[in-house]
Amino acid sequence: MTSNPIDVHRGLDELRAACATVHLPEDPGYEGARHPWQLTVQQWPAAVAQPRTADEVAAVVRAAARAGLRVAPQSTGHNAGPLEGLEDAVLLRTSSLGEVTIDPERRRARVGGGVLWGDVVGKVAPAGLVALHGSSPDVGVAGFSLGGGIGWLARRFGMQCNNLLAAELVLPDGERARVDADSDPELFWALRGGGGNFGVVTALEFALYPVTSVYGGALVWDWRDASRVFARWTQWTSEAPDEVSSSCRILQLPSIEAVPPPLRGRQVAMIDGAVLADDEAAEKILAPLRELGPEIDTFGRMPAADLVRLHGDPEGPTPAAASASMLGSLPAAGVDAFVEAAGAGSGSSLTVAELRQLGGACGRPHPDAGALPMLHGEFAMYACALAAEPEALRIGERDAERLEAAMSPWACGHYLNFAERPVDAALGFGAEAYERLQQIRRRVDPDGRMLANHRVPAAA
Repeated sequence: MTSNPIDVHRGLDELRAACATVHLPEDPGYEGARHPWQLTVQQWPAAVAQPRTADEVAAVVRAAARAGLRVAPQSTGHNAGPLEGLEDAVLLRTSSLGEVTIDPERRRARVGGGVLWGDVVGKVAPAGLVALHGSSPDVGVAGFSLGGGIGWLARRFGMQCNNLLAAELVLPDGERARVDADSDPELFWALRGGGGNFGVVTALEFALYPVTSVYGGALVWDWRDASRVFARWTQWTSEAPDEVSSSCRILQLPSIEAVPPPLRGRQVAMIDGAVLADDEAAEKILAPLRELGPEIDTFGRMPAADLVRLHGDPEGPTPAAASASMLGSLPAAGVDAFVEAAGAGSGSSLTVAELRQLGGACGRPHPDAGALPMLHGEFAMYACALAAEPEALRIGERDAERLEAAMSPWACGHYLNFAERPVDAALGFGAEAYERLQQIRRRVDPDGRMLANHRVPAAA
């Protein structure tokens, strides 16, 4: 894919002319610009471009094409691990595309390709609305939405990808387009779940919902209680209504100021989540979990806007080792395997070993779905070890892989937004959907110019 050095040099000169901020490897700003959010991932692109407008994005894509370089769009780099080598690519940072516009009457938002969920939540809340955001305020809207998007309201309203209404993007040939269900239904279908394989998204429009408060919070036990907590929770999730979204985690929390004092430096089992019901109904739903006698119980009426920080995910670039998979039903043997690999006495270094509840609207085909109409698993598993030093990273990777292997008898594919290591992207889709994505990739990007973290190759 890389052209000869003279062409590359000429193309990079054009790149500097096309975009106000470009960093080449010899430039002092390159080191700071090349890093993704996931700091253990090393990115060494041919150049880093930080366009300020959609027109600059188009100019960057055209200049890269003339140089024989690919383009890797990236907002935050939360899921940068699967991204293949960037030596022949321009890393296109969309973080300056930060516009947020709310239409309260039509219950829809339009946001730039670099907007973070924290920016959206603060804008929609005064209108009595909520977006289908993720579990952290510093996750980018675009990557989250294009790859699926599950949060605390997903079991009720579905994945964020199927709540997209339109997308503005720069196509691999450098042309700008706005696509929706009428203008280009095939490409719009692919964008809703197919990831960043089809162009550089410069703006998204999506639905908002009239939710002002939820019954949310967390229940906490010592991690030695993990077996009975996970056993009860997995049984409870099989009967929980769509109005409930939750997760169950084993946490080994560092002794740092960012962790609340009751949890600082502790190893715990935690259930957190949100219930879209009045207080009386929510308390009845949660009663089987409260019967286990948690030592901390923070569930109660809370503003919907506070959900974006309920999970307590790290904010800001973080070094970590991670693994993930999607699981089907989890019998008692599965619960035992999970706790044995990550709980008390396991010797695990994992900071987080998590099962996130799926099903509900996520487990049924959306009536107007894109490439990812539903998730077939009942749980999304995610394991993560904070790892600032090389040895800690090695141990964390070992323990994350060990948990993934322990759960392999119940694995049923991948939810690609959680897959932070290279996996076969076909495992995130059904065979028919994957073939259709490949055909659309062939139409819009026959030369493979776009470089997504989870690559869908063009059909042969």
